[in-house]
Amino acid sequence: MSATGTDFTTTLLRSPDGTMIAVDSIGSGPPLILVGGAFSYRRWKGFVDLAIRLSDTFTVHGYDRRGRGDSGAGPTASGAASGAASGAASGAASGAASVAAEAGDLAVVAEHAGADSLIFGMSSGGVLALRSVAAGVPARGVVVYQPPFVVSDSGALPPADFAEHLDRLVAENNRSAAVRYFMTRGMGAPAPIVALMRLAPFWKDLKAVAHTLPADVAVMGDTIEGRPLARHPWGQIEVPTLVLDGSKSPKATGLAADQLAGRLPAAQRATLAGQGHNVAMTALEQAIRGFAGRSN
Repeated sequence: MSATGTDFTTTLLRSPDGTMIAVDSIGSGPPLILVGGAFSYRRWKGFVDLAIRLSDTFTVHGYDRRGRGDSGAGPTASGAASGAASGAASGAASGAASVAAEAGDLAVVAEHAGADSLIFGMSSGGVLALRSVAAGVPARGVVVYQPPFVVSDSGALPPADFAEHLDRLVAENNRSAAVRYFMTRGMGAPAPIVALMRLAPFWKDLKAVAHTLPADVAVMGDTIEGRPLARHPWGQIEVPTLVLDGSKSPKATGLAADQLAGRLPAAQRATLAGQGHNVAMTALEQAIRGFAGRSN
């Protein structure tokens, strides 16, 4: 099912478990898939800007991860809540199911995009892209910007019950509290800054996708516990992979990017000058173009 807008063509795809996934496509050329991180969706202005910038060279496909925008929530949507109710083992199982379902979604998008897609992932979206490729989703290369691994215990770590507490807030439909908790205890944002953000018009947009935050925690798995990255599954990713961070980001972000690059068989590593968490799309555009040219 498709509908054509001014610049983008929107298509609804059916994932293996029956979930409908909304995809926007623009441009012509080899396929490029954009994978968003926490709070992100396909119509986020940054991804729209990036897609338009790259559409002269690529056919760019941005999609709503399940539960966001126009995509369905899927049968695994209640997994986080059941995990909170039934203990850590069930929580881990539901988390694995959530990641597998999202990898299935990306596989369907990749099939729609065409063979040998280049995949770009932002933050936890980059981790999802890598896990999906390791699980068999075809790609000719992957670019990730600031995968939010926590590979050292020298700084603040999420609490041991972080996932379970977030699950409870989501199960209670306490959306503001879930967003605040994720940002302060998961992302390490200062509480006073988050308190001010609650007064901003965009806070309602963050609350609208609060129920998807456990999926991002599931994607990260045990990589936010302050230990060095394991070799698995990153060592299974044989396609060229560009790992990016920004020069204005915390040192821990660069350390995480360095460790990931060290685990990947075909890694390239770069730091974008003058960039931080809120990266400029122009900088990403140049990095993706350069990587695509080197990978041909």
